[in-house]
Amino acid sequence: MRRFFNTLLDLIFPAQCLGCSARGEELCQKCLLASPPASRESASWIFPLYDYRHPSVKKAIWLLKYKNKKRIANVFAKVMHERILEELSDLSLLENFHEPILIPIPLSPRRLQERGFNQTLLICEELIKINAGKDFVLEKNILKKPKDTEHQARIEDRKKRLQNIVGSFRVKHPEKIKGKNIILLDDVTTTGATLGEAKKVLKQAGARKIIAFTVAH
Repeated sequence: MRRFFNTLLDLIFPAQCLGCSARGEELCQKCLLASPPASRESASWIFPLYDYRHPSVKKAIWLLKYKNKKRIANVFAKVMHERILEELSDLSLLENFHEPILIPIPLSPRRLQERGFNQTLLICEELIKINAGKDFVLEKNILKKPKDTEHQARIEDRKKRLQNIVGSFRVKHPEKIKGKNIILLDDVTTTGATLGEAKKVLKQAGARKIIAFTVAH
């Protein structure tokens, strides 16, 4: 019923780009590419694309996560795909980063039930469609989040952020990632605590090298 209602609303009130007001989608690829890149410092293994403080980027992520505007996942994926390929071209030569596995940061069961979908998984699925499995494969049931935690964005203190996320992830089927290269993907990174905890758990399970991409920082 919700899907039908959303489709009906799209017909009555066609989507308009947050940046240029062009009809068709909530944020067009041209406007996303023109958004300011992430400028705040992050860990060397994390590659954020855009500055989360930019209004169009922030609103588009909010619409995807909380307003069911799933078409935005495809726009994010198109831009992220190019960035991933750029990094892979260097890493494959310098660090033997071949045949990576793409893993989305998961939601806890409660949050997944509330939202109805994992926005990060949607971006990953769009990436796989674009890439057609040529440069990486998707494993969506490797990293799990059985522990429900408070939203990281609501915690201002960095130490408390780290404490909040500790022990919240586990690895299912570790044999699938043993000795493998991993690309983690999330929508937003702030302090990097979530990605750092996911990386730690995956490394403990036997993963080789891990890098991460996010839409914004």
